[in-house]
Amino acid sequence: MKKILKVTGLIVLLFIAIIAGAGIYVKTALPDVADATDIRIEQTPENVERGRYMANHVAVCMDCHSRRDWSLFSGPLAQGGFGGGGEIFDRNMGFPGVFYARNITPAALKDWTDGEILRAMTAGVRKNGEALFPVMPYQHYGHMDIEDAYAIIAYIRTLTPVKNELPVREIDFPVSLLINTMPADPSFQQRPPESDRIRYGRYLVNAASCVDCHSRQEKGQIVPGSEFGGGMEFRMPAGIVRTPNITPHMGNGIGSWTRSAFVQRFKMYLDSNYHSPVYTAADLNSPMPWTMYAGMSESDLEAIYDYLRTLPVIDNEVVRYEKIPAN
Repeated sequence: MKKILKVTGLIVLLFIAIIAGAGIYVKTALPDVADATDIRIEQTPENVERGRYMANHVAVCMDCHSRRDWSLFSGPLAQGGFGGGGEIFDRNMGFPGVFYARNITPAALKDWTDGEILRAMTAGVRKNGEALFPVMPYQHYGHMDIEDAYAIIAYIRTLTPVKNELPVREIDFPVSLLINTMPADPSFQQRPPESDRIRYGRYLVNAASCVDCHSRQEKGQIVPGSEFGGGMEFRMPAGIVRTPNITPHMGNGIGSWTRSAFVQRFKMYLDSNYHSPVYTAADLNSPMPWTMYAGMSESDLEAIYDYLRTLPVIDNEVVRYEKIPAN
């Protein structure tokens, strides 16, 4: 009996040692991505302008990395603090901890090389080797054309410096370990020609990270099989807002939408006659940054529509707004 207990004890100790060793490896040896490249990106007018377009209207980097005015529809960017970060992604939204969009103005990135910014943006590893949680969509940016990534970096180098110290993130266990397994080296692709509408639309949809919001998520990860079918929940003081189904389902998606109606849904927010109603904490607002995407060219929006029409149809009826009565 003593021999059995002794063997059992040794097995338990061995198991604990293996688990501890694996934890130490994940914590110290990962993330395993390539070192930052030694590059210096040219800040030509063309490069900066392309970066401005991508960062503000396609990849909408500035949406998360700026303050939003939630007193207006869809929380357009507030005055001041542009690029200074601060948007919070927390447990109320289903994330495994509390994460803050960082300051990406020169005030915070002045000591970063272009290669270090590129690695963070497209591989998910900060200057200090810290793994980024993929609420920062580096997995999508790592599949862009590298020239578009360069352009975004050229543009953010021109931002007005904003001093904004942000809290340290909080990561729940075991994600605090698993986060180190998430970064991956980028796999850049060449931007397809605009004439190839489906492939070009797919490129834009990837750059805009549409799938991240228009899918159901658990612990900050997309539920397989729900891609583009909507249902991600955004918890607000007044209740829950869920993202719509954007697959071509005729009843529950955008199957009945014309290309023109799709484009106009975005462009209406650039119309000088449009005036947003005032929102309060008692209202359910839209987290979709309509006013930023509205700056996309009509041709690009049409390409996105054409690509979305090719997606597998998902029959998912989403209850968009669910008010929760105040206690």
